[in-house]
Amino acid sequence: MLHEDKLIQAITEHEKLMHDLRRVRSLDLPQCCIGAGYIRNYIWDTIHGYSLRELHSDIDVVYYDTEDKRQERDLLLEQRLREETGNSKWSVKNQARMHLRNGNEPYQSTEDALRYWPEIATAIGVRLDEQDQVGICAPHGLEDLYALIVRQSPFFSDADYYNQRIEKKCWQQQWPKLTIIRS
Repeated sequence: MLHEDKLIQAITEHEKLMHDLRRVRSLDLPQCCIGAGYIRNYIWDTIHGYSLRELHSDIDVVYYDTEDKRQERDLLLEQRLREETGNSKWSVKNQARMHLRNGNEPYQSTEDALRYWPEIATAIGVRLDEQDQVGICAPHGLEDLYALIVRQSPFFSDADYYNQRIEKKCWQQQWPKLTIIRS
């Protein structure tokens, strides 16, 4: 089975994640998906044979809208999601402005922005279309995610930040089968 098929199957079997994807879809944001640790950690847990755990520190919602780049909009959306769910982990970021924080040229899409995330295995987003079909946004592919490899994205240039992040996250303690490649 291809990695894409495995990921789609895993997502559709995760009832809470599907519910969260439907909630995010209802925001009606362009190129919107849930990404990063919510997806990565779930797949690593599955591969390690762990029962469902929620080890993510936040639920990253990313989208791309050049028409409205106000940070206040993202904060209002976060607040809405937090109130609707009672979960304080929601984080909403319009990728059309995140290049400014990251010191990059303007991103051209959500997928382009994900290319610049620190790790390849983290640069993955999923979304639901109106028919509840899972769509995947993975500019570097899914090989590292399923091979349990953590390596720096070729578009992320801050090796010190990447290495400090690896230390801080303590991923190898939580998922001992990981291979972590330091920069």
